[in-house]
Amino acid sequence: MNRSVHDPPVDPALPTTPRRRGPRKRVVVAVLGAAFALATFAYFLPQIADYRDVWGVLKGLSWEWIVALAAATVLNLATFAPPWQAALPGLSFLSAFVLTQVSTALSLVVPGGAAVGIAGSYGILRRWGFPGRNIGRGVTLVSLWSQFANLSYPVVAVFLLAVEGSSSAVLATAAFVGAAVLGIAVAALAAVLASRRAAAGIGELAAQVADWALRKFGRGPVVWGGESFERFRHEAAELLRRRWHVLTLATYAGTLTVFLVLLVSLRAFDVSASEVTVIEAFAAWALARLLGTIPITPGGIGIVELSLTATLVGFGGANAEVVAAVLVYRFLTMVPTIVVGLAATPALNRRARRETVSV
Repeated sequence: MNRSVHDPPVDPALPTTPRRRGPRKRVVVAVLGAAFALATFAYFLPQIADYRDVWGVLKGLSWEWIVALAAATVLNLATFAPPWQAALPGLSFLSAFVLTQVSTALSLVVPGGAAVGIAGSYGILRRWGFPGRNIGRGVTLVSLWSQFANLSYPVVAVFLLAVEGSSSAVLATAAFVGAAVLGIAVAALAAVLASRRAAAGIGELAAQVADWALRKFGRGPVVWGGESFERFRHEAAELLRRRWHVLTLATYAGTLTVFLVLLVSLRAFDVSASEVTVIEAFAAWALARLLGTIPITPGGIGIVELSLTATLVGFGGANAEVVAAVLVYRFLTMVPTIVVGLAATPALNRRARRETVSV
């Protein structure tokens, strides 16, 4: 489940007229991202393993492993929906599944990445009759919990590696940064929920920091601020009191099925536990997932492949087998979603919301 980083693009409670941003910077960032992705597949990965060797590994895949990979992929797709059901009462599983497949497909194939996917989610939910404030709350909570998970995984991975007797300087650095950001984010969320004044102050500060970060990638500015956080506090507090544990379990279950696809891919292509243990595979995945949130290329294309391959080979995986496993993993966590999402798009107008929306 490739979840990505989300901020609601439009909310009736938020200012709707953002400041203009320079199109030149957006073009430069897009060109650099495309160049990096191209360099990854045309230069960096072939330096690690010749594609002819990789093709030889791919051709040796047995039907038993094909079935296992298909089962892991289906499970991954099925876990897209539950976090949205937890964050948006009244949304059925089938509706949540269609929503996530379409919006994720948009984020992967349309320039603009996650922002386009979020805009698509908002438009679909509005078409189904959900109130704008409920949608804004749901998008924000799903996004926050997804980021909490992404930031926590490197921390867990470093701990597990230490127990196993292994180490990784790069991962340790990522874990340190992740732990710091996660701690600040959780503390900020607690403060937002506890005090209206704190919510307004943190909202203004967060908007300034986000604007600064987005400018580095030629994007932004955000269209939310202190007032948005105050409204979020009002809308989210009651829901979180009732459903925070369900949202947390659904988020972690959904993201960990993505790791399951990677693990099955590694074993399918004979990257055994003696070469790369489950913990080492998890550590490589955690690092790649965190790096993939950097908004340079849609879905982290190029960044994730290179990071995963380099880390897994560093842990002891055979070059050609690792490259084959990583490419299949990325294919299975992206292409099925694109196919299902695009296939489901024409049915959106015909789908009516049958559930009673809870406020």
